[in-house]
Amino acid sequence: MNSYEILFVLAAALDDEKKEAAVETVKGIIADGGEVTNVDSWGLRRLAYPIEKKHEGYYVLVTFNAPADLPKELDRRLRISDDVIRHIIINKDEKK
Repeated sequence: MNSYEILFVLAAALDDEKKEAAVETVKGIIADGGEVTNVDSWGLRRLAYPIEKKHEGYYVLVTFNAPADLPKELDRRLRISDDVIRHIIINKDEKK
């Protein structure tokens, strides 16, 4: 199993229940094939540049261990989500 990080930005206009549901969805996708090691909610922050005419987003950082095929599935599912503005998945083992 490889070690990964995912940072994703949720729309700031979402209420707290929908934000928590989106985080739980990501954790559920990861738990299907791997294990979540840490979830760090950074909260509402200003975006570096406007995305879809939005200037703020809710940032969440999740570290997890998973087989090599899980990040591809996670990426596919986050791309079709309307709540996620941007996301990035990093293999922590490769960046050393």
